[in-house]
Amino acid sequence: MTTTASHHLSPAFPGRAPWGTAGKLRAWQQGALDAYIHKQPRDFLAVATPGAGKTTFALTLASYLLHHHVVQQITVVAPTEHLKKQWSEAAARIGIKLDPDYSAGPLPKDYHGVAVTYAGVGVRPMLHRNRCEQRKTLVILDEIHHAGDSKSWGEACLEAFEPATRRLALTGTPFRSDTNPIPFVTYEEGNDGIRRSAADYTYGYANALADGVVRPVIFLSYSGNMRWRTKAGDEVAARLGEPMTKDAIAQAWRTALSPTGEWIPNVLRSADQRLTEVRKSIPDAGGLVIASDQDSARAYAKLIREITGHKATVVLSDDVGASKRIETFSESEDRWMVAVRMVSEGVDVPRLAVGVYATTISTPLFFAQAVGRFVRSRRRGETASVFLPTIPMLLGFAGEMEVERDHVLDRPRKAGEDDLYAEEDKLLEEANKQQDEATEDEQMTFEALESDAVFDRVMYDGAEFGMQAHPGSEEEQDYLGIPGLLEPDQVQLLLQRRQARQIAHSRKKPDTEADLLELPAERRPIVTHRELLELRKRLNTMVSAYTHQSGKPHGVIHNELRRVCGGPPSAEATAGQIEARIAKVQEWATRMR
Repeated sequence: MTTTASHHLSPAFPGRAPWGTAGKLRAWQQGALDAYIHKQPRDFLAVATPGAGKTTFALTLASYLLHHHVVQQITVVAPTEHLKKQWSEAAARIGIKLDPDYSAGPLPKDYHGVAVTYAGVGVRPMLHRNRCEQRKTLVILDEIHHAGDSKSWGEACLEAFEPATRRLALTGTPFRSDTNPIPFVTYEEGNDGIRRSAADYTYGYANALADGVVRPVIFLSYSGNMRWRTKAGDEVAARLGEPMTKDAIAQAWRTALSPTGEWIPNVLRSADQRLTEVRKSIPDAGGLVIASDQDSARAYAKLIREITGHKATVVLSDDVGASKRIETFSESEDRWMVAVRMVSEGVDVPRLAVGVYATTISTPLFFAQAVGRFVRSRRRGETASVFLPTIPMLLGFAGEMEVERDHVLDRPRKAGEDDLYAEEDKLLEEANKQQDEATEDEQMTFEALESDAVFDRVMYDGAEFGMQAHPGSEEEQDYLGIPGLLEPDQVQLLLQRRQARQIAHSRKKPDTEADLLELPAERRPIVTHRELLELRKRLNTMVSAYTHQSGKPHGVIHNELRRVCGGPPSAEATAGQIEARIAKVQEWATRMR
């Protein structure tokens, strides 16, 4: 059952109860607590967007259950070492004492419970089962999607916590991308015969944005020309965003992220300019670069030092030292932190407002968690900015920020999904490694030769804005200079006006918004990402069909279309330009019949 946020305070929860809360609760937290008390369930699944305050809700509920003697102890299961310590610190602030270093044996009497990792439960499930059997236990399963069935952690969670008195499952993402059932999650069969997860309470990004609980996210995408040498010794050139094979996309993407080229330095420079603008209204705003491995992280930190004149905090692995560095950065006013992979999940640094997605991880789960590091709002009007390479999959994720999903079982797998699931399975294992290094296979498959960066587009609320421009250009500066404090509708209006000015300028007409009314449909500023994506898919499908008909390679046909119809590569073309190319392919195909 999905429930929307309640906007009243029930008598059971008068804002700050004597049994301890983290302060006055948000409306959704109050609503979720009301729903729990009404049902008194053994299992409860709360789905709330990253940054909404799941920890506060869970600990307030834990305090209530302890106070009313429903449970006698608490076990929090978190994905990483850093997060179990974060849970322990948050619990201490409302009078709940959790041991984040628990390994075995009885707890001192002044402790209310323990905070452990899924990996820790996987190693000693019977230890935690015995604890649940000895005393009435509330188990809080943070980011429950990491306990997918048929995986060792999921099986261990089932064994360890089956005897628990109460189980509270939390997640801020659309679960795993695969079809494995998750322990302690209820699935309901729909009219189509497909089973979907059933949340007891859902608070999505769209609702959180409307309530001012999270920040609106502005995505800034950068394309550019890439050149690399394959393992076979062949040199390949391509442009980010253009149609290419899966392997070519991966190698072009990694070429862009290589610190030896020009793409990443230019994007870091632009991101720092954006951070400077945001800090005019949010003085302590910070930035986070999410890197793929420790070598890249160190290289990015060196570039940031050269660009800004300030040292960046570097987090190479999710160990005790990393936790301290994250905490120090969180409490400082330093500009940048560079972190590797899974430090993005659940890490609570509320002042983060600008991000650079400089990793090749391409799962929807990881992307959602990464973006979640920037959306936590401290006051109304704050905006978040995330810089991306122009990779179609990432643009698709960015365009669907407000889409709420359930975990779906029984559906057939699509081609290539096995690789996606395997990638997700590796993420948490990599998070707890002491070294975040590129594998030998990753190092040997190709060599990045050169890259450049081109400002491509801005995405906001599912719509695309902007025109292709070089870093440092007036067009790019127009978007980097968006104020850091704006209401969501003000962001939309400002983006429309700035694109209108650019279009009017490109047509050498007076800079007035009235000009927009004269524009043909394909030149109007607001085109949703989904509409453009469908047009590009249609063009690529027709080019593929024409390839079989004519015998010409895809690349040759796309180049001929650009020569005949004009305009940039299809990844940067307007809706009208793509439609013109579709018409031209249709014309060619008709002639050959």
